[in-house]
Amino acid sequence: MRRLLILLLALTASACGGGGGGSTPPASAPDSPPAEELPEPNFEPAPVSDISPLPSADAPVRPAPPPELRLATATDDGECQPAQPITGITASSSGDENDNNTAGKAVDGDPSSRWESAWSDIADPDDAWLQFDFGTKTAIGSMELYWENAYADEYAIYISDDAEDWYQVRYITVGKGNTETFFNLNIDVRYVRLQGIRRHTHYGYSLFEAEFKTPGCGNSMPILDTSYVPYPVDGRGRQPLPAPAEPIESIRFTLADGTLVTRFGMVGRSRHARERGEEWNEYGFGRNDTVDGQGNPLDKGPGAHLNFVANYFKNRTWGVEFIDNSNVAGVTEPRIIVNQYFQQAQKGGGHSFVRRFDDPNVTGFGWMSPGDLLDDSTYLSDGAPCPVVPKPANNELLNPDSGFHGIIGANDGCSVVFDTYPGHSALAENADGVLVPNGDNVPARPLKQGDIIEFTSSFFSTREAMDAIGDDGAVRYYTNELTYVMGEGLRPWYGQEPRLMNEPLPRYALQGGLGSVSYDYADNASFIFQQPHNNVGMRNIQRFMEGRRWLHTNLWSGAHNEAGNDRNDAGRELQGQHFNQSTCVSCHINNGRSVAPVVANQRLDTMVVRVGAESNPANGLYLPHPVYGQSLQMNARSTTSGTSENWGNAAYVAGFDSHDVILADGTVVTLRKPTIAFEGPSPASYSLRAAQPLIGMGLLEAIADDTILARVRGTPDEDGVLGTANYAYDPESGEVRLGRYGWKAGKVSLRHQVANAALLDMSVTSSLYPNRDCLAGPKYCDPASGTEAGLPDDALQLMADYLQLLAVPAQRSQVSGFPQGVSPLPYLDVDPNKVTQGEQVFNDIRCNACHVSEIQTSARSRFAEVRNQTIRPYTDLLLHDMGEGLADDFAEGLASGRMWRTPALWGIGYTKYVAGDIPVGYLHDGRARTLTEAIIWHGGEAEVIKNRFINLSSKHREALLAFLGSL
Repeated sequence: MRRLLILLLALTASACGGGGGGSTPPASAPDSPPAEELPEPNFEPAPVSDISPLPSADAPVRPAPPPELRLATATDDGECQPAQPITGITASSSGDENDNNTAGKAVDGDPSSRWESAWSDIADPDDAWLQFDFGTKTAIGSMELYWENAYADEYAIYISDDAEDWYQVRYITVGKGNTETFFNLNIDVRYVRLQGIRRHTHYGYSLFEAEFKTPGCGNSMPILDTSYVPYPVDGRGRQPLPAPAEPIESIRFTLADGTLVTRFGMVGRSRHARERGEEWNEYGFGRNDTVDGQGNPLDKGPGAHLNFVANYFKNRTWGVEFIDNSNVAGVTEPRIIVNQYFQQAQKGGGHSFVRRFDDPNVTGFGWMSPGDLLDDSTYLSDGAPCPVVPKPANNELLNPDSGFHGIIGANDGCSVVFDTYPGHSALAENADGVLVPNGDNVPARPLKQGDIIEFTSSFFSTREAMDAIGDDGAVRYYTNELTYVMGEGLRPWYGQEPRLMNEPLPRYALQGGLGSVSYDYADNASFIFQQPHNNVGMRNIQRFMEGRRWLHTNLWSGAHNEAGNDRNDAGRELQGQHFNQSTCVSCHINNGRSVAPVVANQRLDTMVVRVGAESNPANGLYLPHPVYGQSLQMNARSTTSGTSENWGNAAYVAGFDSHDVILADGTVVTLRKPTIAFEGPSPASYSLRAAQPLIGMGLLEAIADDTILARVRGTPDEDGVLGTANYAYDPESGEVRLGRYGWKAGKVSLRHQVANAALLDMSVTSSLYPNRDCLAGPKYCDPASGTEAGLPDDALQLMADYLQLLAVPAQRSQVSGFPQGVSPLPYLDVDPNKVTQGEQVFNDIRCNACHVSEIQTSARSRFAEVRNQTIRPYTDLLLHDMGEGLADDFAEGLASGRMWRTPALWGIGYTKYVAGDIPVGYLHDGRARTLTEAIIWHGGEAEVIKNRFINLSSKHREALLAFLGSL
């Protein structure tokens, strides 16, 4: 069955759904496909998120060193002295395995001798330590360890002045063995201890030598010449973002006679929209692996419909054009003319309309009609006879007054006409409740206005055609499955009975407007935040894919984080020595959130820690820290060899402060807030911030300033809700603009957001921030002070374009018509009544005072996909005082330490599915493990509303959470 169904473009009903009653293929359909030309597309496995392992939950926790154990300042590269070896060190240990390999061998200067910890006859050999005594208080800049094969996988470095009170300066969760160097220790102590946590082998820890050096050039951080970062003190002189008169690509327009033209982009996919990792079918009609013998759900992994094929950015996108005359006056038998615009020669065909819903043997895929291919020889002949056709100009047909074989608008014989809703079997329930053919036929009929049509295309090239454009990729791909409404256009869809038959989603479920992502039946939820708008343009789809490539590019190595993709040579060696992560998606995991703080000793390098040199910044200014600059950059590498280095600039979880809140029904909720410590000097002010989901950012930019500012209040409302706008300087123009991105609305545009994150999080420059001195403030942040290799301007624009076109999933508030006996996917197993009740509770307790449910975008964007859309982001994009419990004491323009921009809630119900096995949380620092915790943390302007939530009945609280889970 699988092989037969894969040939979905055989252009016969019997070859596209297992046969069955009443379906009549078009008269022009060829009898048999050239099967040798239709290889199975490669199955592209989902990538694995590459994050550092979390520390052991039972590991010891030591406080950070007090100031008296740290050096007063770091060194200045212009004046520092070379680092010198430190000698005269003695060593002791928790225990040695024998009398030969003793602690002193680790500091005897002999690289062939070694210390070996006791392991063969003790209760906990992992808990061994090696201690170094410098005899007196000593300034230490670096330490180098030379391990034998039995090294430590996980260990800590402690310091002390009395060998009793110990403080932690480093914690290592992934020991590398061989030689490990720790730079920038900058400590002033007598004792240093290596504390083992977890061994690499079943032997003890084995260290050849430990060497220490004084602080000096090459092993310590320099002092930065910092300058104040300015923010506007109000919105006077505000300028809105430039608004182009016309979008860069038209995606829908109407001709003078009423003909509707819809254009959209497609990308190669590995599988169909309804294939999961399990075989599935209905009662009595084939194999069903979605449940076990007792009916319990089984999961054999995802399908491959929403993930991205190898080199997806390289000739794997194409455009499709529908010319629909159902709105033309006098037309009684309307039709759709379909033109396709590929980047390489193709075989004819590659279209299918209307799923085979009348056969219970066909649940995942199968099609009733291929339409009428205007020249059948383009499909039946060898090779790829369909040439590359140039994409037409905006709002114009390529052939407005001519066509092929009298079909005005058809580009050539590879075009297709679809004008008949195919005949099919009438259905009735059998004894198991399965809708099966009842012996009657529903005859074929002409299309009519309002018909709901499912459409899919396909990629049918040849090895020769691909080689001709220098592409060694596959020659066969599937693609998206879309719903088109005659006379209206594309609509996001969900599956109804029978067998997940396409149905347009109601408009209130379209959180991201008409570009919302349709329901996912391929079990690809980890990719749900990575999809283009449903109605993405046929040129814009390529912009989207090229921009995605940049967000997935390691900006040091140029490598892609997903296997099978060509290296991005333009992205190589753009990164500075110190950074947090090397790809955007290493923090925005699967375009979602960063790793939440969940365990003590956890490094926070997928989050952002903004830092300042002053504890009370004022007047919209703050001074960067003299060592860290504006933000911690917690990881490092050698700029010559590219190997990773430990420079000790990280923030980590020192512990958690907890307290309980009792809800009205007696439920006890424990609120937990991480406490943060620093490997280096503690800044006067800092703010820990989680990466936010990237979805819908283009829609938010398309909201007019006046729409946002209309919700600003001069006095609080009856519940104490105020709402304040933040403003920032546009780094490109210098103009004052309304802030709308970031936890405190300090970024004015997507270009600003991308460039700023590239600099602060990844140490990558751009035309907006031409050198790394920009990290220290604006004093030297200009081309006259020097430029460093960074993001090319076209890359910066592609990254912003990608975010402009990144879609929002539709709300999951509709019951899906899963076949009888098939286990529904958890995130699509919804109770609409409960969701509706929950939305009413959301409004009744006035969560919507800040989380505004419906907003209209404007025509200000360069992308038609986000223009004039009714969206449901659940944010007002304004600042609100959230109370002392959420305060971070870090000001950013008009945003005080107690103020935060209302985060959008769209997609929040997908949080754990997008993250997979990665622990994620809510609120600005990821502290909230559940949505209940997140709500209870609200205070300040939300205090009254929070208390209404606390006083809800269990039933109403569960309904509210069900509603949030549907978003």
